[in-house]
Amino acid sequence: MKTRTITAVIALLLFLPIVIMGSWPLLVLVYLMAITGLYEILKMNRIHIFSLPGILSLIALCMVLIPQESYSPNIAEYQLEIIVGLALIMLSTTVVSKNRFTFVDMGFCVLAVAYIGIGFMYFFETREAGLIYILYALLIVWLTDSGAYILGKAFGRRKLWPQISPNKTIEGSVGGTLVSAIIPIVFVSFGVMEGSLWLLIPFTIVLSIFGQMGDLVESALKRHFDVKDSGTFLPGHGGILDRFDSFIFVLPLMNILPIIS
Repeated sequence: MKTRTITAVIALLLFLPIVIMGSWPLLVLVYLMAITGLYEILKMNRIHIFSLPGILSLIALCMVLIPQESYSPNIAEYQLEIIVGLALIMLSTTVVSKNRFTFVDMGFCVLAVAYIGIGFMYFFETREAGLIYILYALLIVWLTDSGAYILGKAFGRRKLWPQISPNKTIEGSVGGTLVSAIIPIVFVSFGVMEGSLWLLIPFTIVLSIFGQMGDLVESALKRHFDVKDSGTFLPGHGGILDRFDSFIFVLPLMNILPIIS
């Protein structure tokens, strides 16, 4: 518990100032976190990051993470073509390696890049849209997790999904979602965020539910590969994916829903 607390404090002291600054410092941080996340997920499937498929996945990830309003317009112009080309090279690797790297492995790499890349790309894009939006997303995930843990401990009786995450309960999940609904009420009441409460409250509930689904997806992934944590990058917390699994689902959806103006 002591290690977990110390890690959380140090991470917040380093993480929050960079999120507040945004721009290039945040983009660098997003790249570092996404690359670490890719390393973790490939390692689960015993694909080394410095193997040919790993290197191709790494290049593809870096392409996906290029901001929409890119600081490198010449690269961004050919972003899709480069990613498609890398996918074709990966497919060719199945032949060159004589199926040591299979079609299934290739599909895993492509989906891993999409899963991590899109989530972290939207982390940067959401911050670029405004500091209040990224804080909104962070609070949804944090309050949902905290509310689910506290209320689940107090009132939890029925398991939510025991085959995937045996400690989560239906009562905790519902409680965490309801706690997250406080956020739009506070934000709108104090004038820090514009919008109708009649829309923001249900949107927040949807984001909270999908954040919990993101957590369950990563739990299912770890169970499939029989690992306890995605990595050891954050002592007491596991890996980058263990901490950002909910955000990977919340942030893209937040940009799809009419929240960011």
